Amino acid sequence: MRTSNTLRRAALALLTTGTLALAPTALADTGHHGSHGQAWRGAWAASPQSAAAPLGPNWSQQGFDNQTVRQVVRVTASGTRTRIELTNRYGTGPLRITGATVARTAAGKAAGSAVEPGSVRTLRFGHRPSVTIPAGETLLSDAVNLPVEAFEQLTVTLYLAGPTGPATFHSFSSATSYRAEGDHRADLSGAAFKETSSSWYFLSGVEVTGGRDTARRDGIVAFGDSITDGVGSTADADNRYPDELAERLAATGRSRAVLNHGIGGNEVVNDTSWAGEKAVARFEKDVLTEKGVSTVILLEGINDIGGSGPAFPGGPTPEVSVDRLVEGHRTLIRQAHAKGLKVVGATLTPIKGSFYDTPVNEAKREAFNTWVRTSGAYDAVVDFDRAVADPADPDRILPAYDSGDHLHPGDAGYAAMAEALDLDEL
Repeated sequence: MRTSNTLRRAALALLTTGTLALAPTALADTGHHGSHGQAWRGAWAASPQSAAAPLGPNWSQQGFDNQTVRQVVRVTASGTRTRIELTNRYGTGPLRITGATVARTAAGKAAGSAVEPGSVRTLRFGHRPSVTIPAGETLLSDAVNLPVEAFEQLTVTLYLAGPTGPATFHSFSSATSYRAEGDHRADLSGAAFKETSSSWYFLSGVEVTGGRDTARRDGIVAFGDSITDGVGSTADADNRYPDELAERLAATGRSRAVLNHGIGGNEVVNDTSWAGEKAVARFEKDVLTEKGVSTVILLEGINDIGGSGPAFPGGPTPEVSVDRLVEGHRTLIRQAHAKGLKVVGATLTPIKGSFYDTPVNEAKREAFNTWVRTSGAYDAVVDFDRAVADPADPDRILPAYDSGDHLHPGDAGYAAMAEALDLDEL
């Protein structure tokens, strides 16, 4: 996560013209350390996507106008101070955030969009309650004194008084977001939030600092496509495999932040209109800017293999050979190693019976998995393929682990993936 020098220059230029009400100090706290020398680290993340051609209904293309958006996320790191990251990476014009709050989510599974009384904090940006984010940029809020514990849920509320245009968003959230007409950023109740969506909007990160874990730099990024994103898991249950991994680490006394940078439909070497920039391009922006991270798990390539067929949800993409997919992974490994990150490579999970199931695609999957297991290109390997395969039919997901489409695991399958990871190798 980052706030770039480009944004700083753009903000100062716009201040000169009077079109951006943003103090330069809003962009000053962009580095590794927070106030009083405390180190910031990622506690939650989501990779941004363009609203150009979303798959399925959501609010991204029309954006927002005099509306409040409330979004619930679960952090995997503890701290005494909190800040959020907002992004306009794919916006077509400046994004005006009229006001924002962060609060603890109300207790209970029926809480929905309600927040805990006494926990609401007004977010500021350079000591101001409003901010304009230029197109293509990302920024961090000022810190607020809101202590959080790992696995606590936070609710971030954004009030957008004017038209935003198409919204930078994250399509498959496996979580419910809420929308209300007018300004409801400080509401404790969720009564005004009549509309729901299964995507996240403008929100791309939560960071924490302070407390007993301030100096830890051992976070993990799970990077990939829909199987990392958690497609097929139960909504609002936080059962994606990175969630299950974070819980397993905590249960064994090795608590570490786990950040999810999966995008459903994403490819390693092809851009798509609906599933984000190709991995070799977005890796630097999504992963290498994260704070407090030491390890990345790479699970991606099945959409490169299956994307050239007519069943690809967003329409066919150019065919990708195994050699080209391997070179894409080598590029990601080089990028990660250049930043000092350990890389865990993952085999691609079974596809038999799914819309990707063809003899050609299966041969490519098996060849790529052989390379993952034997190449020595990664620092460690996790065999997700064998972890979720049916022993009686290894090209197929075990029925107990199958979400129903024979491609994406369900909750039990994601738990099995988390169990397959060697915690010592992480």
